Amino acid sequence: MNQYHVKLRCIRRGASSTTLALLGLLRSRHRAPNSPAKTLPRRTALPLPVPASAPPSRAFPLRLSPPLSSPPSRVSIRRRLLRLRPRSAPHSPPIMSSSEVVIPNPESLEKKKGSMRNGGRSKLQVIADFDGTLTSHGLLQQGNPEYDAKREALFEYYHPLEISPTIPIEEKTKLMEEWWEKTHGLLIEGGLTYDAIKKSVTEATISFRDGVVELFEFLEERDIPVLVFSAGLADIIEEVFRQKLHRSFKNIKVVSNRMVFDENGRLVAFKGKTIHVLNKNEHALDMAAPVHDKFGDLNGSNDDTTLVKKRTNVILLGDHIGDLGMSDGVNFENRIAVGFLNSNVEKSLKDYCNTFDVVYLNDASMWGVVELVSELCPLDD
Repeated sequence: MNQYHVKLRCIRRGASSTTLALLGLLRSRHRAPNSPAKTLPRRTALPLPVPASAPPSRAFPLRLSPPLSSPPSRVSIRRRLLRLRPRSAPHSPPIMSSSEVVIPNPESLEKKKGSMRNGGRSKLQVIADFDGTLTSHGLLQQGNPEYDAKREALFEYYHPLEISPTIPIEEKTKLMEEWWEKTHGLLIEGGLTYDAIKKSVTEATISFRDGVVELFEFLEERDIPVLVFSAGLADIIEEVFRQKLHRSFKNIKVVSNRMVFDENGRLVAFKGKTIHVLNKNEHALDMAAPVHDKFGDLNGSNDDTTLVKKRTNVILLGDHIGDLGMSDGVNFENRIAVGFLNSNVEKSLKDYCNTFDVVYLNDASMWGVVELVSELCPLDD
């Protein structure tokens, strides 16, 4: 049995997230056969001092990461869990090592979970940021070294401002608008083509957090909609789904900046208002397009959003405090906000704890979220 199936078994048996964290350690550590297992402390309150911040993995939305190994098997999550399910699955709250996760208010979190379980899956939706939350990524190469260098220079200047914990939100919003407008202008001026996008995605494999594909599969089995928000480019995200995940998800919609191409496949404009890291919200749903087997024309499509807005229990996934705005278009009853703090941990942890119900540190996996969703939507539901 490989480590992937062991994780699924742990989730279904109600194992705590500490157990899942220990599984991750097995990748790089080997214990002697007779040596005793070490138990990590359980966490129920505010964090102990955390390690120094890890190097930032977040980047401008047009960034693509170095290659990864092939994704896990696409076998149904439902069949795996049914096969591994014990007759009685004890409940265990998702508490992990303090080096990986912080739960600022466990009592409030459990209350929200109870309300969302009572509401059932028909009222649940997931809203997720793409860049830095579901993925990490590297710079899109548009085939023009001069303009690639210009966009890299913009990133080097603006990205430190984006992640700075000391710049007021109003000032930072203006800086992000300035950055995005300049970058979009360079993409048009540099002659970006749709063929260049496809080539760039082919040559650079995007890096999804461990457990993201399994989360998508579980939610699709349950007919739970997923809105994927990005301050990057919808055309790139759709191409990543098409090429790198090697499958489609009928329940996923992408809300992002959408390009307009001419008859020769050359970028000539962008549709609608610019979406950047601090203004993503469900009011931008008119730019949403489903991720399915037939993506339609290059300029995107619209789909009915009424049912999504009626789902008033929300799991929100983001890596930036501004990502909480993604649910602004929903009159939600309950929201569990899960934050991924990838950099500036020591300086930003307090603000993240004041904002999110759960905070994962230093590029943690998505398995804790898979566990959360399995608690809210049990197989017998």
